[in-house]
Amino acid sequence: MKEFHCGSLVPGCEWHTRHEEEAEIMRRVVEHMRETHGETIIRETMVEAIRSRIEKVRDAA
Repeated sequence: MKEFHCGSLVPGCEWHTRHEEEAEIMRRVVEHMRETHGETIIRETMVEAIRSRIEKVRDAA
């Protein structure tokens, strides 16, 4: 399981997501960045910043 916390990129944002697949996390994060933070263009540098903040987490029991 992998997880992304938006607050690690956008201070103060409480949104987070988790999924088995990094590609699905990226899809969700890009959607969130567009809808919530008004990002119209997701540049490669932002993709790299997002990817670097995706963490592996142990599955909740």
